[in-house]
Amino acid sequence: MGDVAGIGPEVIARACQDPSVRTCCRPVVVGDPQILAHALRLIGSTANVRCIDTPDATFDEENVLCWNPLAPEASADLALVAPGSLDSRAGRAAYEWLVAAANAALRGSIDAIVTAPLNKAALHLAGLNQPGHTEILAECCGVTRYAMMLYVPPGDAVRSPQGLGVAHVTLHTAVASVPGLITTERVAEKISLVHDFLCPIGVVRPRIGVCALNPHAGEDGLFGDEERRIIRPAIDRCLSRGWIVEGPVPADALFRRAIGGEFDGVVAMYHDQGHIPIKLVARETAVNITLGLPIVRTSPSHGTAFDIAWKGIASPQGMIEAIRTAAALARAKTDVVAAK
Repeated sequence: MGDVAGIGPEVIARACQDPSVRTCCRPVVVGDPQILAHALRLIGSTANVRCIDTPDATFDEENVLCWNPLAPEASADLALVAPGSLDSRAGRAAYEWLVAAANAALRGSIDAIVTAPLNKAALHLAGLNQPGHTEILAECCGVTRYAMMLYVPPGDAVRSPQGLGVAHVTLHTAVASVPGLITTERVAEKISLVHDFLCPIGVVRPRIGVCALNPHAGEDGLFGDEERRIIRPAIDRCLSRGWIVEGPVPADALFRRAIGGEFDGVVAMYHDQGHIPIKLVARETAVNITLGLPIVRTSPSHGTAFDIAWKGIASPQGMIEAIRTAAALARAKTDVVAAK
């Protein structure tokens, strides 16, 4: 459910009523049933909430299933959270729901998790010094090799036949710290994660473009030497495996080509380098996917949107796309296991 002060409950309520969602999967909301019921009334739905004790309960076509692993007193406190406000109670609940969902997925009780947005400041107010979903899930799953990917499914926004995925070498960090965090090993790791994601979804020979860090790819060292000193050796390492990898290419040129269909995947050096172009062309359809986890996790690419929270005007399209993508990835994962 994410942060209950944001738009998460509303977009979840709308998505759970969407025919395309109920066709592709059996959704279970991990969150507070009273807040979910409030969200359903907000959107004018007459559906009822059915509380369940385990996330793998029998599906119910008539009701919206809700599993709440929180203690009763913690749930009672959530009723006091004001819409659009920073609140430690909302931050703590979002964290607990996320961890519970991840553990359920690790146990095999559910096939995938789709996360509504949480607020990082609210996390910190709750004493949780994690940057966001990606890092929390990596810790839950015990992995150190992971990446955030923004994925645009096939459609009008991009011309690649299997969509376009953009992973990031650095993520939730100050821009000033980015050059010091980029290493040859990290760049090679992200290229590998993108390659390993694209193959199971039907890309036979993934075409991966790697962004430069500096303008004009450093202009032969005039604007920085990270391209030839750090990024290029990582690309060469991946080329030696027989992969199709190009770069480092200036980001402005690379994204124009990628959106036009020349690449299946892109590796960006930092958060905004990858997010800005994708959100410009596919804000409603871009899906956040965590690479490197043993479980499937997606989310919409928007945030908590406190400014419009609980006003009944939030678009569910991002959540719908995230759920549909999670279902497709879960099926692809099952198919790969069956093939082995």
